Amino acid sequence: MTNSKDVGQLTRLADAARTGGITKREFIRYSVLAGITASTATGLWSSQAKAAPKKGGTFRWGIHDGNTSDTHDPGTYVTRQMIFLAHQYRSYLTMINPDNSLGPDLATGWEATPDATQWTFKLNENAHFGLSGNKVTAKDVVASINHHRGEKTTSAAKALLTDVTDVVADGDHTVVFKLGRGIADLPWLMTDYHLAICPANDDGTIDWQSGDGCGPYKIDSGEFGVSWSLSRNDGWHGEGAYFDKLEMIILNDPNARQTALVTGDVDCVSLVELKTLALLQRNPNIKVDNIPSGAAITMPMFCDTAPFDDVNVRMALKLAMDRQEIVDKIAFGAATIGNDFHLSPVQPYWPDDIPQHEYDPEKAKSLLKKAGHDNLSISLSTADSIFSGAVDMCVLYAEQAKKAGIDIKVVREPNDGYYSDVWLKKPFTAVSWGSRPTPDVMFTLAYKDDAAWNESHWRNEKFNKLLLEAKSELDDDKRMTMYREMCLLMHDDGGTIIPFFNNFVYARRSNVMHGDTVAASWACDGARAGSRWWFEDA
Repeated sequence: MTNSKDVGQLTRLADAARTGGITKREFIRYSVLAGITASTATGLWSSQAKAAPKKGGTFRWGIHDGNTSDTHDPGTYVTRQMIFLAHQYRSYLTMINPDNSLGPDLATGWEATPDATQWTFKLNENAHFGLSGNKVTAKDVVASINHHRGEKTTSAAKALLTDVTDVVADGDHTVVFKLGRGIADLPWLMTDYHLAICPANDDGTIDWQSGDGCGPYKIDSGEFGVSWSLSRNDGWHGEGAYFDKLEMIILNDPNARQTALVTGDVDCVSLVELKTLALLQRNPNIKVDNIPSGAAITMPMFCDTAPFDDVNVRMALKLAMDRQEIVDKIAFGAATIGNDFHLSPVQPYWPDDIPQHEYDPEKAKSLLKKAGHDNLSISLSTADSIFSGAVDMCVLYAEQAKKAGIDIKVVREPNDGYYSDVWLKKPFTAVSWGSRPTPDVMFTLAYKDDAAWNESHWRNEKFNKLLLEAKSELDDDKRMTMYREMCLLMHDDGGTIIPFFNNFVYARRSNVMHGDTVAASWACDGARAGSRWWFEDA
């Protein structure tokens, strides 16, 4: 009979077998010492070793949401093409692990002063850029962070770094962040997909144009909106990078994406057409991953533009939506109903006591009358590439809203250029947001009054005051209270409708393997399938 100590030893042995850190003979010998029979140990070896990552092969990855107007500039990252590509050829100081904990990427460790106003990051001394072969130094990190700081920056991540007063190198492999106020979440903030590390130029700017990076792979060739070819970066400092090569193909059309997977033209797709989810699940050659997340579908209304500048109109539009019907018919159950504040039940600090916005067309009518409208006619922009069923969702919402006297004209915009030409430009749109690791990151990016991505133009003085206070609050209970109050302000006054938090539903060929858990920060294991997954038969 094994005791708890033996169970711990067996767990470590199983991990060693999966990662190739132990031979079969050693595994069996140590297992017998831990109290199990040789025959059982042999069976365990077979199951665990089969699951061990294997190197080799070319991973063909069908990616949705890619535009010809995308760029390598990390300050402009917004589409899935840019985000997923960046996680293959560039690195970050920290990363979200498959179990959704925080882990090291370029940084091997970090520590803060007691008041969290200064953070020190130690860098991996073995990190190299894939194209140039140069070592990554603190100079590169300083320049990369500063790319998103200052009055002249156009980066969407500027709002995340407003409290950073200086970033300095302390030797070649130490970086110090100095802050105007404490930020308890700074190491988590460093996972934001904009904050990729690029080579520094002599003048302190970064070389983003060349496409050089210090990630697990390096770019061999490619064209935005079409496809990318990458090969393993021999100077990669981390684990993984099991595939020899990656082929990333932009497949915005859901039918083309699904057909490519079923026929074997690709090994994985980043988004599944939910209408055919049940059919895919019955296919023995396909494995579907259906992961609850903090990713959200939002419908921002410009709060400084009529008729959305009236809180009664905004609330009427929130109450004119039957969210359960949308989740059932559009997301096919692969989602969690939203409540018009940007936190999902799987995220930290989610408040469970805020009343749900239910479908109430009669109350919506009365609110419109209070705002001086007998009826309302508005346009809602959307596109197929936002998520599977985006257009159908907006059409269904328009039908629901008719009972409240609201006429919604659904405008089907082109996929290409949606996030550059429609989002942040038109007053009522449908948008897909990836998950963010903490409320502070999400609220700072999209709800802070001066944020570049304040998609609803909402400005609430009390919300912004609480946001600043919560950043440096180290008492968890006090922080929870602050975030609840901010969520309530979004719920009651905010300009964003959140129909649901969508599961990440993606699929792979049955010979594509991954670990027991996958990150829920982005689809495809936090956008890191290229470096974390492997072929069973490589």
